[in-house]
Amino acid sequence: MRHRPIPRFPVSVVGSWPRPRWLLEAMRKKAADLPELRDQATLLAIKQQEDAGVDVLTDGEQRRDNFYSFLTEKLDGVALMTMADLLDYVEDKAAFEGLLQALDVPAFAIKNPTITGRLVRREPLAVREAEFLRRHTTRATKVALPGPYLLSRSMWVQKLSSQAYPTRDLLCDDIVAILRAELQEVADLGVEIVQFDEPVLTELVFAGKAATRTFMCAALAAAADPAAELELAVQLMNRVTDGIKGVRTAVHVCRGNWSRNEDVLLAGDYAPLLPHLARMQVDQFVLEYATPRAGPEALLTQLPARASVGFGAVNPRTEPVEDPAAIAARVGKLAELLGPERIWLNPDCGFGTFAERPVATGEVAERKCAILAAAARALRR
Repeated sequence: MRHRPIPRFPVSVVGSWPRPRWLLEAMRKKAADLPELRDQATLLAIKQQEDAGVDVLTDGEQRRDNFYSFLTEKLDGVALMTMADLLDYVEDKAAFEGLLQALDVPAFAIKNPTITGRLVRREPLAVREAEFLRRHTTRATKVALPGPYLLSRSMWVQKLSSQAYPTRDLLCDDIVAILRAELQEVADLGVEIVQFDEPVLTELVFAGKAATRTFMCAALAAAADPAAELELAVQLMNRVTDGIKGVRTAVHVCRGNWSRNEDVLLAGDYAPLLPHLARMQVDQFVLEYATPRAGPEALLTQLPARASVGFGAVNPRTEPVEDPAAIAARVGKLAELLGPERIWLNPDCGFGTFAERPVATGEVAERKCAILAAAARALRR
């Protein structure tokens, strides 16, 4: 299918959009009309993005509980478990509880897809959602999927998963096959960009060995050597994207989007990650630069010239106070380094990462995106 036009300095979103209260209530009650309500919520998310001036839309992930827990509805061999459920299975319960407390994450609020059998794609992960999105907007579209490294690390819990997957390599093979099939089918629809979410890569370089147990990573015993984990992340991403044509691919790397308390979120510039990101065969890197925790954006010159940058310029966890003129001035300087054709504008992360614990409302998300759109208009002038 033909791709839709994308302007210079395009405005996009990272993926999730806050779910309306009535949808959250229907999800909790497992209402009989939940499919219809999800359609309505998706149409609302589309309208709010269009009204704000977003150029490349997502469906707001209105059919997902979070950015990767939804896999339990699409794959056989996966069960959705809260962090509280997993406390019965992790090796070091005291350390796991302590980490949840330190991260300001309630154990009941975060759900993890956990392997209990061999993975089989029962239905497409996002194809139907992408079809619905493209039917209801004339603008360019984007689909977000959980990345292969995230899945290889987060879903394997020894006491629950080892019978199905005695080794991590076997699990990786199935994950790559599932994501490749999904990427090809979404590309065939004409979707303009597919983003793979790899939020835990920053923890490998900022937290070192402590990152082997995180709120998103359940109990997978990741290797003690961060370099080995980063090498695996590069290999898995390249296996997924190899040979797939007709769609832009992106990788999103964040520093945490689960709390408004900036002190519990990861800090540090992207310098330790950039050599590894540069080896990933993708077309865009979606990175967070709305807070001082990100460090200097001049480091982005280390990324390959073939790739664009989804530049995080507004904070999804705060009230809409950013100045469009200041954003335009900042991005203008970055454009002098990278070239204007390589920069997209987006929020740092999703606006509704976890359905039951969104970091914003739909109204706030719309206003944030309107700030980005105003900055983009100034840059285009």
